[in-house]
Amino acid sequence: MSRYISATDPEAEYEPGSRGRVLRNHLGITRKRDIDQLEFESLIRVQEQYYSEIEDSTSFTTKLIRRMHKDWLGDIYDWAGIYRTVELSKGGFRWPPAYLVEKNLADFEAHALSRLTPCCATTIESVAMALAEVHAELLLIHPFRDGNGRLARWLADLMSLVTVHGV
Repeated sequence: MSRYISATDPEAEYEPGSRGRVLRNHLGITRKRDIDQLEFESLIRVQEQYYSEIEDSTSFTTKLIRRMHKDWLGDIYDWAGIYRTVELSKGGFRWPPAYLVEKNLADFEAHALSRLTPCCATTIESVAMALAEVHAELLLIHPFRDGNGRLARWLADLMSLVTVHGV
């Protein structure tokens, strides 16, 4: 049984021979361990790039989040950086419908990202609250087919880097 329940859509396709464990990818990888390693190596590579590009004045936007996802997974999956079109649930939890992703992200940008980035919090408590809010909201929207948790943690890392100087 798949880890996620999803509708029939190109995003829902699994690599033949992977027993429904590996999403369809550009390289034809069928082993979960191999795709996990490739995603990990790709994430490390793009994180290093972004860590050198992000500045104290960086305001995070949904456009930047999409670019981060695309830069990370674009060499692996067709749907990288594209908002999901499939319905997803895991462990009895159902994420908001795919048709609401774009609207939810616009609200997220208007009400959280624009207010909390650049992260100019002045106490460790206020930094923690800003990171937690952005992280939780992005996870609840679950905008992409896969990689949302890792992307949310990466975003929190970037937010915290720009606040280190001020706290």
